[in-house]
Amino acid sequence: MHQLSVETFEPEHIRNFCIVAHIDHGKTTLSNRILELTGVIVRDADAKDELVLDNLQVEKERGITVKAQTCTMVFQHAGRPHLLNLIDTPGHVDFSYEVSRSLAACEGAVLLVDAAQGIQAQTVANWLLAIDGGLEIVYAVNKIDMPNANAPAVIADLHRTFGVDPDHVVKVSAKTGVGVADLLAAVIQHIPPYAARTNLTHTRERDAAC
Repeated sequence: MHQLSVETFEPEHIRNFCIVAHIDHGKTTLSNRILELTGVIVRDADAKDELVLDNLQVEKERGITVKAQTCTMVFQHAGRPHLLNLIDTPGHVDFSYEVSRSLAACEGAVLLVDAAQGIQAQTVANWLLAIDGGLEIVYAVNKIDMPNANAPAVIADLHRTFGVDPDHVVKVSAKTGVGVADLLAAVIQHIPPYAARTNLTHTRERDAAC
């Protein structure tokens, strides 16, 4: 199989994004499913679903993400390969500094919300951080496969709270993989490429100097 080199990608085909959410809303499980979909990892169907990006001992023991982790992958969209740089961030409020650092390295963020629990305190805090950082936000409702899921109610709440168009909210199941390809397509469609962020930064610096 022919391996694509990072150097072959034009800036407009590169996306830098992170996944942010309240604790236990499924960020790291979603990251795992994205890595599987893009062929970065291959999981045996009978194997335990280990959280690949949680590699610190404390993360494995407590089942939470403490340090932001990054991974690069390639995803085909509209007939073109796109380079996606994903940052998986902590959800626990005690590690919000790691979230801030991650957001600073991205052009956009996936705001993930549990289909049963809905919007929580850290959901709002992460949304505010992303807005303050000038990031484009892709909204996703996770765990739609759960018996107690109520995706329509959560989407309506996202519309009321953040003003997002309900039709632009992606419904996914990080556990089963449903909707994950649609989510990556939304990332490419709605999050600006690396070049756009670079040009915006230069424009702000020029305006500040005037």
